Amino acid sequence: MADDEMDPAQRPVSKGHEPSVPAPPDMPVILIELTDLNWERSVEKSGRPVAVMFYSPSCAFCHQMEPHFRKYAREYEGSIRFAQLNIMTSPWTAGRYGIRSTPTFKFFCEGKPIQEMVGAVYPALLKKMVDEVLVHGRECAKNSTTIDYDITGYG
Repeated sequence: MADDEMDPAQRPVSKGHEPSVPAPPDMPVILIELTDLNWERSVEKSGRPVAVMFYSPSCAFCHQMEPHFRKYAREYEGSIRFAQLNIMTSPWTAGRYGIRSTPTFKFFCEGKPIQEMVGAVYPALLKKMVDEVLVHGRECAKNSTTIDYDITGYG
């Protein structure tokens, strides 16, 4: 299958945030590259928690945090999905979730945002938040209100 035929969510991401050559079938995709088009399927309808790093290619702090985020993606593989979204190429999703600064780390459980951290945080804090999402995420999601995005103030 050619690169252009492959689902963007299944393409591995290179250091420069550009999709690279597809991973071999026996090698799992560690960090999913999200777009406005695959967001719903990959995050909102995911059967397990999702950690998303919202980034921009020109953000020095994003480049500083990416190796730690990628390391945790390998460490927690199978229990939580790790993904990243370029706010420059997917502005609709970034705006929908109020992303005003990069990097922003948002954690989703059952499709609902339950935790957030902004900026170049200590990697240990990011890891602690991943652990907390795994322990309390589903409970938190069940106790939160679903946002109806069909309702607007412009009606």
